[in-house]
Amino acid sequence: MIKKPELLAPAGDLERLKIALLYGADAVYIGGPAFGLRANAINFTLDDIKEGCEFAHKLNKRVHVTVNIVLHNKEIDGLIKYLKDLEEAGVDAVIISDPAIMKIAKENTNLEIHISTQASTLNTEAVKFWKKFGASRVVLGRETSKDDIKEIMDNVDIEIEAFIHGAMCSSYSGRCVLSNFFTGRDANRGGCAQICRWDFDLLDENKNHLKGEKEFTFCTKDLSELKYIPDMIDLGISSFKIEGRMRSIYYIATVVGIYRKVIDEYCNDKENYTYNSDYEKILRAVANRDSISQFFLGNYGKECQYYNGRVEVSNQDFLGIVLAYDENTKVATIEQRNYFKLGDEVEFFGPNLETFTYKVEEIIDEDGNNIDIVRHPKQVVKMRVDTKLYPNDMMRIKNVLTK
Repeated sequence: MIKKPELLAPAGDLERLKIALLYGADAVYIGGPAFGLRANAINFTLDDIKEGCEFAHKLNKRVHVTVNIVLHNKEIDGLIKYLKDLEEAGVDAVIISDPAIMKIAKENTNLEIHISTQASTLNTEAVKFWKKFGASRVVLGRETSKDDIKEIMDNVDIEIEAFIHGAMCSSYSGRCVLSNFFTGRDANRGGCAQICRWDFDLLDENKNHLKGEKEFTFCTKDLSELKYIPDMIDLGISSFKIEGRMRSIYYIATVVGIYRKVIDEYCNDKENYTYNSDYEKILRAVANRDSISQFFLGNYGKECQYYNGRVEVSNQDFLGIVLAYDENTKVATIEQRNYFKLGDEVEFFGPNLETFTYKVEEIIDEDGNNIDIVRHPKQVVKMRVDTKLYPNDMMRIKNVLTK
């Protein structure tokens, strides 16, 4: 049996942390209350981090915390205490990009040091540098190709982490200053306004407006390495990273669940493994941008970006999450997440469940009344479902595979 890589998932809060781990992630990475690059996210308090670590460790899984801000002098004293607090909370590793944070962490804690993708590590010599100064793992830049990864792994004995899914940066990851220029929000200190996703007027040399099919943008398509997971496993990459700490629990559950299946299917029976294109369709349905392999094959070109604009449709597939299931009455308690009604055909899926189709034939509200439609945000209802369900299983629109 092939050694399985770690599947590393994002988590923006405790609910998403637990969903990620329950749906198959081996580890999660989170942002704490300071020194991270998600200023607009909810982020974890130290008490949240401690609770998250306890939950993960009971499952023999891990928690990594981003401390990947670009550090200023005035922040150094506060950093030492913060790193010690993270260690005391049970954090397994910190993800850093500033060499100063690395030095301080090594001198004051026993935390594992992982080099963030913000460091834009793309070559063998840079990886050797980080290893020399105490890093146990390097998260490669999203711009690294398959050949680059192989050369690095052939020449440096260190854990390598690579992105497999999620949003891309139009610049080298962590090197963009457009947000600073346009909005005064520092992308390298957690305030990125995602200027690359804006629409722009395109002017010629005489400042005449060039009319195109749509407004000009240099927004990148998303990354998906689903088809190339076997290649990445054969390279010996230690950890596969999913991007998206601000994504929903439905997105996290779906993406983690699909990559868990592919990793397990290949590692458990390499000789008979075949790529299941249905998994690709599920991932496409849960996202609102196109996704491709980006730099991995070394042929990054115009097909990797939009240029002529794009339409990002809000996903409405997620209908509800199972809160409880009574095996005696076969009644499921479900918290609504999107509108559904009597007669709808839906699907249930979960980490301990084979996906199945169900027709909504009866809905009972919290007062015991039969209702036709579930339309109120997070409304709790009961439905009879003969197949056993588990807390945190999810209900979605049927036929996502045919979209």
